This record gives sequence, structure tokens and C-alpha cells, in this order.
Amino acid sequence: MDDPITTQITREVGAWEGVTTAPHRFGGIEFLVGRRELGHLHGNSLADSRFLCACAKQLVAEQKAQPHHIMPESPGWVSVVIRDASDVANVIALFRLNYERPWVSGQATSR
Repeated sequence: MDDPITTQITREVGAWEGVTTAPHRFGGIEFLVGRRELGHLHGNSLADSRFLCACAKQLVAEQKAQPHHIMPESPGWVSVVIRDASDVANVIALFRLNYERPWVSGQATSR
């Protein structure tokens, strides 16, 4: 992981309580809390994350994300293209938003 963008995102997100990192099945790195995936990186150029559909639609409407790069109709999945280091903060914020969902903190009783 010699790339500064991947290193910065992995260092930040991986430091959050309960977060682990693992190789992603389609390449790259995934960020997990237990068995739940917060999102994953495809190298230093793309991040994917899944939200409730309404939240995903809002993120796309606010141009904080775009529909999933391969399957744009997949429910809740969004992508963020990482062009350079200026996009890192948005990717970290996206993963943080997913991290702070009630299921992560134990606030949710069912889904």
C-alpha cells in the first residue's frame, strides 16, 4: 500500500473503533465493522459504499456520490471517483456516514 491516497483513507477509517480491513473480493480493500461492510476501495481511484436507498439518492442528488459505477440500478450502492488527494475527505466522510448509521453503534433494533 505505497499509494498515499489509499494509505491515508485506510489509516483514517481503519482507526475507527471496531473497524477492520480486509482484501475485497473484487480487488482493493474493504472496511468492516463485524460482518458489515462500510465500503471498499478499488485502488486509489474509486470508493463504493451502500446506504439505505433514500440516503443513497440524497448523496447522489447532493453530488457527494454517483450511482454505482457498474450497476447503477443496484439498491443503495454509490460510488465516488477519486481523481486526486482533494477527493479523500469526501471518501472518508462517506465511510464515516455509513459508520455512524444506527446499526453500527447498536442503536437499531431491527432492519
